[in-house]
Amino acid sequence: MYSPKEILKKYWGYDAFRPLQEDIVNATLKGEDVLALLPTGGGKSICFQVPALCKGGVCIVVSPLIALMKDQVEQLQKRGIKAVALYSGMHPKQIDIALDNAIYGNISFVYVSPERLQTELFIERVQKMNVSLIAVDEAHCISQWGYDFRPPYLEIAAFREQFEGVNMIAVTATATPEVQVDIIDKLKFNTPSKFQKSFARENLAYVVRHVEHKKSKLLEILTKTKGSAVVYARNRKHTKEIAQFLIEHQISADYYHAGLSSDNRTQKQARWIKNEVRVIVATNAFGMGIDKPDVRLVVHMDLPDSIEAYFQEAGRAGRDLRKAYAVILLQPSDPETLIEKSKKSYPEVTYIRHIYQCLINYFQLAFGSSGGRSYDFEIFAFTSRFNLDMVEAFRALKLLEETGYIMLSDAYYHPSVLHCSMNQSELYKFQVANANLDPYIKAVLRLYGGALYSHFVTISEKKIANYLEIEENDVAIALNKLNIQGVMAYKPQATKPQLSFTLPIQKASTLGLDQKRIEERRDVIITKAKAMAEYVSSTNRCRSRLLLAYFGEEDSPACGVCDYCDELRRNSQLDENVVADAIIKLLHQRPMLPSQLFLIIPDKNHWQYEQVLKNLLDEEKVYLDGHGKLALKAG
Repeated sequence: MYSPKEILKKYWGYDAFRPLQEDIVNATLKGEDVLALLPTGGGKSICFQVPALCKGGVCIVVSPLIALMKDQVEQLQKRGIKAVALYSGMHPKQIDIALDNAIYGNISFVYVSPERLQTELFIERVQKMNVSLIAVDEAHCISQWGYDFRPPYLEIAAFREQFEGVNMIAVTATATPEVQVDIIDKLKFNTPSKFQKSFARENLAYVVRHVEHKKSKLLEILTKTKGSAVVYARNRKHTKEIAQFLIEHQISADYYHAGLSSDNRTQKQARWIKNEVRVIVATNAFGMGIDKPDVRLVVHMDLPDSIEAYFQEAGRAGRDLRKAYAVILLQPSDPETLIEKSKKSYPEVTYIRHIYQCLINYFQLAFGSSGGRSYDFEIFAFTSRFNLDMVEAFRALKLLEETGYIMLSDAYYHPSVLHCSMNQSELYKFQVANANLDPYIKAVLRLYGGALYSHFVTISEKKIANYLEIEENDVAIALNKLNIQGVMAYKPQATKPQLSFTLPIQKASTLGLDQKRIEERRDVIITKAKAMAEYVSSTNRCRSRLLLAYFGEEDSPACGVCDYCDELRRNSQLDENVVADAIIKLLHQRPMLPSQLFLIIPDKNHWQYEQVLKNLLDEEKVYLDGHGKLALKAG
């Protein structure tokens, strides 16, 4: 059996672990339940992969995203380590073979989503595996206070109970103190050990720029800052628009979002990783699981929903430890827009009751009528009839489903989609030559716009039919004709979406909604949006200190490289001798921790005190004693 360092050298080629990694590995090998908090790019995967290989047997890795699973499995396979991932979209035979290999074929890692743990097939087959460790990646997803809450993560503790003596390790790069407590509680850790490396990124400069024209500022930043870049935009349409704008200004760029086909996304990602394309403009669907160390710049054109999301996305810059920038482009209305959006994303109890009442009226149901009945349900028709905001209504329907009052069919979540296969000039020629189909083409272009040219767009046949004042079936026939002739790629729903009432119909006012939980979740989402808004609006504190304080690191020093620190450095430079004398005078009184020293110093001078302190340490006028405190050399 190999030691952890021998495993590290054999498969990764490293002679030594990074700070904290070895402690985490050793605790895991001792059988402890471990929570490991390391910054993005800090080597979290090694913390469970090395002990798993030391233990032998199979490590079950619970991971939230297919892209993340695929990337880690690919990296392991390149190193000669046997690993498989099970995810939606795989052929049943593929899943069957992968599970057999995990039982009989010396597979070391099986990557699964938390939802997979609950399937009958997986539960049956996993009991035949020699499971030696359970790893939970992106563990913040288990916490209702996290920014990406996934309820199936709550079932992991129950899943683990069938493996007596098997310990668990949970890893994440973004967890507030509250989330850390919640992770340990929800996973029902035994003898928990927590390891946390500072989330500080000394090479990463956080910058907020107040601008009138975001695209122009983006162009200026990209012109001044060389190297690979990621630009985040809120929606799919903007990713293409921004990429085209950059290309028009001689900057190599491409766009990426979840609406593209899997093959197209893979190709775009590969070209960017290989530096064939300098800038990738993407929605937040991009980035998770991508290991590209030489990203020099991450720019946010719109505000992320939370500091957790921002910290993770910004942290994709500078993983090679060289200087990098994370920039937010801000307009005055952006903070308030973000807060209003967050309120709509999680409606209040009164609104949920209102939606339930609208459903009763829509289907003309009597109070007390039995549940279990299903009805065809088209959300466009429903929201149009009651003049509802579609996003807010959708979220309320989801909450009614989560609480067990209704159930939405799979077809509801897989609506019809449409994509224009021709360019604009080709399409115009087709319209001229096919007058009978011209009205349908004009209608979809009017309703769904230029996005049809770049990716598959979710459409409603009923909405198109209402626009043209014809029957819905006629729209489907016309779209099928356009599909056959290669004009538009049309993927209709396999069946009509349906809504089922799972419980007897009751008055909306008597619904047994968990008002406390709903209000707590709503408050969390709104609070996170407000924290993001406060971060970008701040003008009197180091950006890095603001971010680290959010994650519980209250005593962190100023970074010296963010926009705030940079401005201070230009405007308030002190004489180095004055600074040195001030440090020596403080240490004459008593030895102190670096964090204690910096608490005494105004934020605006932190960067300079750090530099002078380094000089004093180099000159051996000051040293660190056995307790990690700064002290003066005798004499």
